Formats: sequence, structure tokens, C-alpha cells
Amino acid sequence: MRPPTPPPPRRQRRVLQTVATIEFLKGVFVTLSICALLLVHKDAWLYAESVLAVFHISTDRRIARMFLDFADNVTDAKLWAAAWLAFAYSTLRFIEGYGLWRCRTWAEWVAAISGTLLLPLEVRELFRRVTLLRCGVLIVNVAVVLYMVYIILANRREHRKAACS
Repeated sequence: MRPPTPPPPRRQRRVLQTVATIEFLKGVFVTLSICALLLVHKDAWLYAESVLAVFHISTDRRIARMFLDFADNVTDAKLWAAAWLAFAYSTLRFIEGYGLWRCRTWAEWVAAISGTLLLPLEVRELFRRVTLLRCGVLIVNVAVVLYMVYIILANRREHRKAACS
């Protein structure tokens, strides 16, 4: 039987709780976005324009045009498929946030793996166009992944040390 895991140091706990908060906010953002879209799906184009206006994104930009085209071509089936996908993503983020807040090892693994899976997409977006936001997102994600790997390895060393004692 494995000995009980000692609580993490205060600094490590704060970093994990910061990452947990970021993950929780990602989940909230996606949930609110899809709920709003479901509520106004009949006026999806107008809603999409308002979202772009709130974030001061010009409708001349490529991503804005893609977003507006999606809103224009949205059907109930596509909307519900997007809603289910967003629901799954949000649920993963909420569970991960809870686990990190409670300093659970499984959540550290989930954060490391899910963050690593997003890295190629973030690098691809950076190659398309370098922006401060994209650079910031990539740097934060790399930092989170590296920190989670560090925590996982440190926990393994602690367990080995405790098992040998």
C-alpha cells in the first residue's frame, strides 16, 4: 500500500490553483459562448457581429470573415453538434480545474496531456500570423505544460523516496 501523499508546498499549491483558475475560466468562457449562441441561433449573424464588435475585431480580418460565414451557414444540427463538443470541452476544463485546485495527481497528468495536444495548433496559428496574443497563449501553455511535467516528476521522486524509506 502506498503511503499517503504529503500536501504540496505552499508555492506549488498556489501555482496549481492559478492554473486551475485559468482552466476553469476557459470552461466558463466556452460554456457562456455556446449558451449565448444557442439562445440566439435564429439571429446568429447579428450575434456574431456583436461578438466581433465587443472584442474590437474588424470584419475585414480573415478569422472574422470565417466566423461570420459560420454564423451565416449555421443550422440547428451544426449548432447542437458544436454545443455538445463545447460541453465536452468545458466539462474537461471544469474537472481539470477541480483536480488541480485539490492538487490531484491525475489532474496534473490531464493538464500536461491536454496542454501538449494544443501546442501544435498554437504553433500553427503562430506561423500563420505572429500576434502578441498568440505569442502569449503559446508561452503560457508551454509554461503550464513544463510546470506540470516538473510536478509529475517531482511527485514520482517523492514517492520513490518514501517507498525506499
